[in-house]
Amino acid sequence: MTTAPAASDGATTRPRRRLPMFTEVVLALVAVALVQAFLVKPFGVPSRSMEETLRVGDRILVNRLDGSVGRGDVVVFGHGETWQERSLPGSSNPLVTVARWFGDLTGIGPSSTAYTVKRVIGLPGDQVACCSSDGRVTVDGEALDEPYVYEDLPFAAGSLDCASSPRSTRCFPEITVPAANLLVLGDHRSQSADSVIGCRGAADGPECVRLVPTERVVGPVVLRFWPLADVGGLPHGP
Repeated sequence: MTTAPAASDGATTRPRRRLPMFTEVVLALVAVALVQAFLVKPFGVPSRSMEETLRVGDRILVNRLDGSVGRGDVVVFGHGETWQERSLPGSSNPLVTVARWFGDLTGIGPSSTAYTVKRVIGLPGDQVACCSSDGRVTVDGEALDEPYVYEDLPFAAGSLDCASSPRSTRCFPEITVPAANLLVLGDHRSQSADSVIGCRGAADGPECVRLVPTERVVGPVVLRFWPLADVGGLPHGP
């Protein structure tokens, strides 16, 4: 017994056309660029200045949708060779220029901007100083509770403090944070090149401080996603 072939209505099944590989790559890069520009952006932690909150090699996500910055937030900000410059100097090497462009677009490889992660301590208008009688940072005269601080600089009330000679290097003079700027410190205070690195042990003068323009802040760190054993949010400050 034979089976008759099924009747055909003339329709044919056409294979689905795939986009050219180059187009797929371009669309993928555009998608990555849009996500990093408007949603979240990944960063790697390059130094020990935020230990034990963040360690060298940790990978973190910054929320680009959150334009607000509060005291105690851990933030990433961009800068050039100094914190006041927007970007790094240009390179005469075209390969470096292309690599930086690709890094700016995708977050992979070198970038035309340097990035630093620190904790916000002083907001515009705040008066920040160190130290209280027990060695704590003060904001508007109130001592902060900072359980995240790791390996602080030496301080001993009555023998090595802000009234002794020499002064404790934990101490720095009162600094009034100007408008549109932030004062930031590292959690690993003894290993952090932060806003008051030039003020440590000084008795006078706010000119020693270096501040972060608020426009340079990429956003607050909302998640550590690597290593897998430490995935989660970060402890918030005062």
